[in-house]
Amino acid sequence: MSNENLVQARGLSLRYGSKTAVDNIGFSIPKGRVVGLLGHNGAGKTSLMKALVGLMPAQGELQVLGLDPLRQREQLLSGLSYIPDVAVLPRWARVDELIRLMSGLQPNFSADRARALLKRTSVGPRDKVKTLSKGMVTQLHLALVAAIDSRLMILDEPTLGLDVMSRKGFYEMLIDEWCDGERSVLISTHQVEEIETLLSDVMMLDEGRLVLNISLEEIDSRFVALSHDPAAAEAVAAAHPLLRYRQQGQAMALFDGAPPLQVEALGRRMRPSLVDLFMALTRKPEIQPSAQV
Repeated sequence: MSNENLVQARGLSLRYGSKTAVDNIGFSIPKGRVVGLLGHNGAGKTSLMKALVGLMPAQGELQVLGLDPLRQREQLLSGLSYIPDVAVLPRWARVDELIRLMSGLQPNFSADRARALLKRTSVGPRDKVKTLSKGMVTQLHLALVAAIDSRLMILDEPTLGLDVMSRKGFYEMLIDEWCDGERSVLISTHQVEEIETLLSDVMMLDEGRLVLNISLEEIDSRFVALSHDPAAAEAVAAAHPLLRYRQQGQAMALFDGAPPLQVEALGRRMRPSLVDLFMALTRKPEIQPSAQV
């Protein structure tokens, strides 16, 4: 594995019996990146994250921090942090008790850093978990995990069920207090619009296949969204865009690469959003009718 890559996968497949959850994918995650892992429910996101933290056997090549996640899991966890989609903390425990517990369990955990992070929240050291709101529990969990001196953080739907302000606070703490240009974060989420500005890269899974693995800078140079008048719809459709849709009442078309010059002259180039790309590259029947102009 390259010294720059914290994760390296080649020909990676994950299976539950006869069901294939992830199908022969390859990717790498260098240091200093914030990677969004996007996909519909059942696309293979959680299975992939479980494999990365050594909770699921894999076929193919997989190294995380230069280690085999399954065979060297104990060593791996000293340099990796993980928040699953259902974060559970003991309801009876006080916050200061959890900090002491983490100090005894995780050698790379800093109690002082955890206390400093919690000062950014409304969670007090004497509060019991059972008295905290769901948003406060999530902030507590992030503070405990972010206080571990690790190189890679994996977050599986970390803000599921939280309100907008709680989600915003969670991501602000993550970016401000943990990301430092050397560590990397892999985030699985359905709140694509909210995290797009935080990301450096995006990976999209569709039914176990990796349909996009790209930096946000490359998205700007590769994909083109074209707004156009309804009268030009037939000519635009003839150029075979990835997706035709409406945005704020405006007819739009999304192309992989620059559209033909005669078609581009019919509209105005715009930057496609991750949501647009997600709709174009993942094929769920329930979203396709609304995507047509």
